This record gives sequence, C-alpha cells and structure tokens, in this order.
Amino acid sequence: MTFSLTVSDEVRALTPGFTHVAIEAHGLVNGPSSDASSALLDDAARRLAVRLDGRAPHEDPHMAAWREVYTAFGSKPSRTRNSAEALAKRALADGGLPRINLLVDLYNAISVAHLIPVGGEDIDRIQGGMRLVRAGGDEDFVTVAGGEEVVEHPDAGEVVWRDELGVTCRRWNWRQGPRTRLTEETVSGIFLLESLAPMPVAEVERAGAELAELLEKFSPGARIDVHAADPVRG
Repeated sequence: MTFSLTVSDEVRALTPGFTHVAIEAHGLVNGPSSDASSALLDDAARRLAVRLDGRAPHEDPHMAAWREVYTAFGSKPSRTRNSAEALAKRALADGGLPRINLLVDLYNAISVAHLIPVGGEDIDRIQGGMRLVRAGGDEDFVTVAGGEEVVEHPDAGEVVWRDELGVTCRRWNWRQGPRTRLTEETVSGIFLLESLAPMPVAEVERAGAELAELLEKFSPGARIDVHAADPVRG
C-alpha cells in the first residue's frame, strides 16, 4: 500500500476482535448518482431485509458488537450509531437510502448489504496518511452546522480516524468530516471496511472483493489494490 494507514496500540488493546480491509484506488471517475448506482442501493436494502429476517439492525450480532465497543470508549451507541447501523435504519425506513454520488453510493451499498461499516476518503485531501487512535480531546474536527463551518473537538478517549491536520471521522465511523470526503472531483480514494468479531474475516474479505469489482466496473481502467483483512490482536 502506498497510502499510510495505521492502527494505534491503544485501539488494538480496546478491540482485539477488530479487522479491516483497505482498498486503494487511483484513476477513479466519480459523478452524480445514476440509475445504476440507485439500483445497487435498492438491491442492498433487499439483501439487508433478508439478512435481518425481521430483526432490528441493532439486534444483529455484528452491530451488537459495535455497540459494545462504542460503550467501551464512552459513546452512547443508541444516540451515535456506527455508520452501518445508521445506514441500515435508513434503508429499512420509508425514505430509503440517500443518493450522494457514484462512489459514495457504491460503498454505501456494500455497507448495507453486508452490515459492515465502510468509509471512503479522498487521498488527495488527506495529509500524511490516516491513523486510528484514541483522542486526547484537543484535536480539531472541522464540520458544518447550520450551513457554517465549525470546529469541534472529540471527547478524551474517543476512537477517531485522523491525519496530520486533525480528525477525519469521529467516534470511529460515526461522522465523517467534509474535508476529506469523496466528491465528484475525486480521482483517488481509500475505502475501508471495518468489522469486529463475531463476523468471520472471510465475510469482510468477500465484501471488499465485491466493492473492488464495483469500483472497476464504474471506473474502467482505474488502478485498484485490495489489501487483505488485517486482524488486530490486543
């Protein structure tokens, strides 16, 4: 991997069952949501409904494990849900999943279909690689509230993704900052699929392979490197 992605010892100690698959992609072609990406989101919602078989998303064992981890670092998982659970709730609601842009639609579809938190960041907007750490509490998180740019700070001990400039995603995978998100101008991206035990590593790898295939389909000629699951042991 040419892009630097590291997990701190403090996070490793907190989550011995954490695994991630990273997909680095260059030469991407993004654009507005299309009929094809919308169809993928609709199909993902159908796959989710089959997977849950009448259960609420938080009753799935993988989502329950994420709730336990959120509680362990001081967050309230019923109020600040991990990204997969939040998307799953929207997928099952009347309004359905949001349509953002092609690349975001692709990884949201994989997240919902597999009930795995998946994130995407614009490599060209990241400074010095990304690190998963427990926050000190004084890091900057630049976001938007009421149409205005505001700077927040994570709670001390909160698990965050960050680069050299500050936090890129709060509460592990709860809220991404706008600075590094994928836009229609994005040509290089890093996609991260994150899982916890009891989800089998093989399932995370299948989801990663499915996302890589979609990226290749929607961005013909892109250079896509899949980095196999990295089990994190405490």
